[in-house]
Amino acid sequence: MIFEQSHRRFNPLTGEWILVSPHRIQRPWQGKVEQNSSNKNPEYIDDCYLCPGNIRASKDTNPNYTSTYVFDNDFSALKKDVSNFSINEAELLKAKAEKGICRVVCFSPKHNQTLAELEPDEIVKVINTWREEYTSLGSKPFINYVQIFENKGEIMGCSNPHPHGQIWAQENIPDGPAKEQHNQLKYIKEKNKTLLEDYIRLELEKQERVVYENESFVLLVPFWAVWPFETMIVSKRAINNILQFNEKEVDHFADVLKITTVKYDNIFKSSFPYSAGIHQSPTDGLDHPEWHYHMHFYPPLLRSSTIKKFMVGYEMLAESQRDITPEQSADILKKSDIVHYSLNLADAQK
Repeated sequence: MIFEQSHRRFNPLTGEWILVSPHRIQRPWQGKVEQNSSNKNPEYIDDCYLCPGNIRASKDTNPNYTSTYVFDNDFSALKKDVSNFSINEAELLKAKAEKGICRVVCFSPKHNQTLAELEPDEIVKVINTWREEYTSLGSKPFINYVQIFENKGEIMGCSNPHPHGQIWAQENIPDGPAKEQHNQLKYIKEKNKTLLEDYIRLELEKQERVVYENESFVLLVPFWAVWPFETMIVSKRAINNILQFNEKEVDHFADVLKITTVKYDNIFKSSFPYSAGIHQSPTDGLDHPEWHYHMHFYPPLLRSSTIKKFMVGYEMLAESQRDITPEQSADILKKSDIVHYSLNLADAQK
């Protein structure tokens, strides 16, 4: 098969290439499956700054929340009250002030839960919180992009295991979404369709990288995936942002989020780390028909629950590279159970 030899794949969203070297892994899977203990943290920890009723670093006290809870990040990377300045020396030394707001979203009051372990109706509450924050932050005149994301796991630099994500809202469109906007705009001008609308049509026809689908969303390993088990959730309907979901699509998005995270955990029978984030239209007051709602998952694991793939050497100096092909990782994910391993383990120990 042609994909068994080294080759490069093009990412039409970013305009970048990735080197694929499948001959470095001669078998579909060489990883070690870690059987983790079923022991879990308690639902509440008295020194966790995200648990209900506890005091944070800011000395503010969390309310005794029972669902999702949002607050301004006590260590925000962006501030709304910054002095305005700009530097430009010969187009080589350039800098300017950047205003913004950073928020933390606690998914659940329970310290020991993750998205994979929440019930669908609890995930719906998370999605509705994201919608509310996209609206409130995006309506501010100085906010032109709202980035919703989650870092899960200590290996991804997550400072607290309590289930939570973040939202960074800022003046300018960051480089990642800006690249996607450029290429999506170019595509819709040429084809009169969104780039991802045509892309998922191809993927659904081929069924080589599709992991799961429901009526409204497709979960797949992108043809151009960089990380070993990278996935992308794409809306079947060409919608621009999370506010355009109808009630059915909110439920279906909760379903696909649950399936995605459960399948990840079941690969190594452990809580699977990742960075995940939503890409959607800017909040700059302009129409963006080119934007097609999607969510990226970038997990670093390949061989076990504790060994991370680092982007080093060639990846840092040349371009992204992977060994296991997207087709192989899609097959592993597709075969991964949709019932969380901890439930099966608990049943077995009864």
